[in-house]
Amino acid sequence: MTRTDFSSPDGLFDMRLKQIRDVHRELTEKANAPAGLSNGIFQRWRDPVVTAAHVPLDWRYDFDRTANPWLMERLGINATFNAGAMYRNGRHVLVLRVEGMDRKSFFAFAESETGVDGFRFHETPVVLPQTDDPDTNVYDMRLTEHEDGWIYGLFCTERKDHDNPEDTSAAVAQCGIARTKDLVSWERLPDLVSHSGQQRNVVLHPEFVDGKYGLYTRPQDGFISVGAGGGIGWGLCDDMTKPVVDEEVIVDPKVYHTIRELKNGQGPTPLRSPIGWLHLAHGVRNTAAGLRYVLYMFVTDLADPWRIIHRPGGYLIGPEGDERVGDVSNVVFSNGWTLTPDGQVFIYYASSDTRMHVATSSLGQLMDYCVNTPEDPLTSAACVDQRIALIRANSAIDSGS
Repeated sequence: MTRTDFSSPDGLFDMRLKQIRDVHRELTEKANAPAGLSNGIFQRWRDPVVTAAHVPLDWRYDFDRTANPWLMERLGINATFNAGAMYRNGRHVLVLRVEGMDRKSFFAFAESETGVDGFRFHETPVVLPQTDDPDTNVYDMRLTEHEDGWIYGLFCTERKDHDNPEDTSAAVAQCGIARTKDLVSWERLPDLVSHSGQQRNVVLHPEFVDGKYGLYTRPQDGFISVGAGGGIGWGLCDDMTKPVVDEEVIVDPKVYHTIRELKNGQGPTPLRSPIGWLHLAHGVRNTAAGLRYVLYMFVTDLADPWRIIHRPGGYLIGPEGDERVGDVSNVVFSNGWTLTPDGQVFIYYASSDTRMHVATSSLGQLMDYCVNTPEDPLTSAACVDQRIALIRANSAIDSGS
């Protein structure tokens, strides 16, 4: 017998509506707190700052009691992650990658006064204009407030690989570009043109370099595998409305048996500091359990922002505890951080392609870390020598105390 009566029990709609609103309000108003003892470099915070459950209720539910008598979630959210960030008008602003249960990602802004809790979404998701070749999927936007007066959003645009029509997972990734003055209305520019097969993790340098736009790139051969490509590249572009990079130079290459042996890519827009440009990047290595993503730092010269001058060894942030579990496990990824006028740095990172976290530090701490942390000496024997030198230095201090 076919059921045609979709009515719900009396009072169910109102009861569920109250429950849903109460739970959402409790979550979005919950105060965050530091998570344990800091390592002196940064402070993790206890709770994720944005999750799928934080997304506004009217983005997910149909509140028409006639059309939706059981108050079902009609357009579910799978994850909120890989957020670009900027500090603007006294607020920490995230442009989140929001992924629906249909696997399509879109961009949405959320803002907070504290930077560690209380994030509130803008009224609607970002309406992103299309090029003549429409995006199938978009994600991982980096925000750059450039000295030319525009705020640029560089992101990955994904489309079907029409050279492999029978392979329904074959895709092509390129760098999409949009710009705005108010974070509301966006002008879509042409996709970046380079001589690489595909592009991911492209970041715009915030200042002109020799009168041109500087771009950190990540050339790769395939959609997932970098192949013969990889490493963080650098190139110049004359005009962002006609974005072409004729030459890419790899400035931070992949290195065997390091945290970036398989691939690596620029994270957020670099921060200007007295010692140089501070960079946050992700490095990937292969393990028996799959790929492991961590975050690391380096510093480039202020005048020559492609030239690395400090390279602390090892990773800055790796996945810990619950951060290890999610849609793509054992991953941390960042494409956004903020710097406040008093020198505080908020590092926004996603865990396992599922949720957003924050770690807080300061410009002074990160400069100290980058300058005074020794480089990776690349062999086990040299690492032992490095550690013994530290032990002996500490012993000398203890002996003199």
